[in-house]
Amino acid sequence: MRTQTAGDLLRHWRVTRRLSQLELAGRAETSTRHLSFIETGRATPSRQMILHLSDELEIPLRERNRMLLAAGYAPVYAEPELDTPAMEPVRSAIRQILAGHEPHPALAVDAGWNMVDANAGIALFLEGADPRLLEAPVNVLRLSLHPDGLASRIINLAEWRGHLFERLQRQIDVSGAPELIALLQELRGYPGGEESPGLPDPDQAVVPMRYRYDGHDLAFISVTTVFGTPMNVTVAELAIEAFFPADAVTATLLRERIAIRADA
Repeated sequence: MRTQTAGDLLRHWRVTRRLSQLELAGRAETSTRHLSFIETGRATPSRQMILHLSDELEIPLRERNRMLLAAGYAPVYAEPELDTPAMEPVRSAIRQILAGHEPHPALAVDAGWNMVDANAGIALFLEGADPRLLEAPVNVLRLSLHPDGLASRIINLAEWRGHLFERLQRQIDVSGAPELIALLQELRGYPGGEESPGLPDPDQAVVPMRYRYDGHDLAFISVTTVFGTPMNVTVAELAIEAFFPADAVTATLLRERIAIRADA
């Protein structure tokens, strides 16, 4: 199998972003001829040109490093492990956000939807799950949709599956990550009904997750937070998933849970 060149990768991302060579050349203020030469391997792009084209194509930082390596340059964006000393400010920020969101559930995930941290409120979703699904690294999509995870307690499972599959597909469209493609195929194989968000109710602004817990039918809406202006791959691939109560019953139960813990 032929090793992909920088030109191959550039063409892949240009096609993925549905741009012609003429359109990309116009955006990047270069000639179509030069762009064609790069894609066919007749010209080697400079490091600055690779970074410039990556900006125009909104290529993920990890893939920018890959293109630089393919062209013979050293990667620009570091990929530190989250538990290194240099990442302490990031870990601290994550902990502050998660703790500040209590008593509502919140967790931090990496690009593969593996949980890297969570607050105490997330225990609401973990109770009753198969211990095998809670072994590190915990993949939150697998935990959510596996029949031995949350799936049996999600009341609107088909709707929630459709919502998560749409999100995952958008992430695949942006990153092209093979591991996410494999994850989506795995999740589609789980039982749970034909995934479809369906038509929203007239007063429905977002897709809620309706969850049965301890005899109560709860409802949550989720909000995703990412770091602004990330300068390394690790930070760029982190996201915080925060859940908010979507009705008074849910809000009351969460307040009662934290009051019980405080009295214990």
